[in-house]
Amino acid sequence: MTLHYRGRVGKLLSSLRIGDYDRIRVLKDGRVYEGILIPRPEILDDEHLIIKLDNGYNIGINIEGAKMKLISKANLSRERKIPKLRYRDDLPFVPLIVTGGTITSKVDYSTGAVISHEKPEELLDIVPELANIINTKYVTLFSEFSENLTPNHWKLIAKAVYEQLRKGADGVLIAHGTDTMHYTAAALAFMLHSLDKPVVLVGSQRSIDRPSTDAVLNLIAAARVAAESPIAESVIAMHGSPSDEYAYVIRGVRARKMHTSRRDAFQSINEPPIARVTYDSIRFLTENFRRKREGPSNVELDDRLDPNVALVQIWPGIPNGFLSTLAERFKGLVLAGTGLGHTPRYLIPEVAEIVKSGIPVVITSQCLFGRVNLNVYETGRRLLMAGAISGEDMLPEVALVKLMYVLGHTDNLEEIRKMIKENMTGEVGAHLGLNVFPSCWR
Repeated sequence: MTLHYRGRVGKLLSSLRIGDYDRIRVLKDGRVYEGILIPRPEILDDEHLIIKLDNGYNIGINIEGAKMKLISKANLSRERKIPKLRYRDDLPFVPLIVTGGTITSKVDYSTGAVISHEKPEELLDIVPELANIINTKYVTLFSEFSENLTPNHWKLIAKAVYEQLRKGADGVLIAHGTDTMHYTAAALAFMLHSLDKPVVLVGSQRSIDRPSTDAVLNLIAAARVAAESPIAESVIAMHGSPSDEYAYVIRGVRARKMHTSRRDAFQSINEPPIARVTYDSIRFLTENFRRKREGPSNVELDDRLDPNVALVQIWPGIPNGFLSTLAERFKGLVLAGTGLGHTPRYLIPEVAEIVKSGIPVVITSQCLFGRVNLNVYETGRRLLMAGAISGEDMLPEVALVKLMYVLGHTDNLEEIRKMIKENMTGEVGAHLGLNVFPSCWR
């Protein structure tokens, strides 16, 4: 009998010969709870136990005044075998590149924390529907939560995508943590030239072993996009509503994580999502996307990035000299300005000196929706005179990644200015004169 409980609750369970994963019944305050005993996180108190109810949810119960009974012992004698997918001639080949994140994680009940699956194959064991959508294999690059990723990780992912497409993949799935998924999606958009197959990043807000997980729909939607859609871009496929109805396909350079925990955390900024995907269909919301090309892929890899770029959010009272200090360390600055792209007036001479020293300064907006316009107010015009570069309607994060890419190719300020303003992969939109919000296309 294995038992992770200690102290008072551990002694009580041991006296009843109850161990981890046994089925028990608990009478507490006139109510009866029945389910599987889940190992209690060791870092918490010894006054509670946790059982998984038959509806899939976990409940914590204080043992004070509770009566318990063993219903049945756990059967842990045989290791569960994970079925292997069989290759089907009628399905496209879409490898799954695993980088980590919640979508490849489960709860570790010894600590209460979320940890990575030991085997990424467990994903397909939980989502058997994938076997009817794609032939796949696993390309495990690393197992990291996305807050730990760096531009060097982006390069590894880009190289893996390039290699799989060049070897004949019909599309690529990337299992990725949600925290910085939009950074990676943007980086892939810039590094994968002549992309002619779908590259779909997918994650989840809640681990796949939770009843409220969003991983199942997200995975099915992402696989469907990679296998069946005519899209040939770096895109994100994630929940489009709080319920389990549909997912949105969002261009990688237009995606933003907008909520810490909701299942529909990602939104498309300044343009509608490319498509809406349910469990069994894809409905396109725009025709504005790069088209897939049949046959062998001609994708090219250009992973020249200079990571020495800083992203700074302007705030009231930002001290004079702060940007100059950053300019001593970094080769480029992206400023998330206020409103139309503004900074305090007193910072403008500092910006001018930084640009004069050969360091580009790109102006974006904290507003996210809308477009930078440095021609309306005095502050904007003076920033232009100081040599700042308008980031147009790019997200601050996208401008950061793009400046890394540009600086990987040139240090000439005029060439940098030209490349930043160029629409390379859908990151710079046309001047529409109209700002729209997501509610317009839900």
